[in-house]
Formats: sequence, structure tokens, C-alpha cells
Amino acid sequence: MWIVLGTSAIITAILNLVLFLKNKDAKWFRHISLSLTALTLCAFYSNDANWVIQENWSALLDVVPTMSKALWVLTIASILINSISLFNKSHR
Repeated sequence: MWIVLGTSAIITAILNLVLFLKNKDAKWFRHISLSLTALTLCAFYSNDANWVIQENWSALLDVVPTMSKALWVLTIASILINSISLFNKSHR
């Protein structure tokens, strides 16, 4: 589930930038993208919690160390990308 949410967050962030560069209001895409980013993090955490309940330690050892770094980077990127249209007032 978190893969679908994460991909949707990336797509809406790109739509946010495209609409912003075309001088159109992109606030809804910005909101949706940041919301999907938060839901992606929650879904990933929920998945990890299920692995703990199932005592699937190998899955946790394989996935969590790499994905935790990737989720930090992608969350920061999502915030920065969506902030471009929020704080760049000189473009309008």
C-alpha cells in the first residue's frame, strides 16, 4: 500500500510543479501530495508493525534499514518540491 501512496505523492508533486510553472493555482496538488507523503509514512510504519507482530525479523532486517533512509530523503524532497510553489512569489 505504501508503494501506491508514495507513487501518488510523487505524481501529485510533479503536477504541483507543472501547474505552478504554468501560472495556475496548484494549492490542491500541494496539499494532496503532502497528505499522501504522510499516509505513505503511516502505511510503511503499519507494515513494519505487522512484521513485528508476526515476528518476521528477516523482513525487518532486510527492508527497514534501507527504506528508513529512503523515506527520510523522499519526505524531505516532497516538502521541498511542494514548498517551491508556496514560497516562490517572484514567479507570479
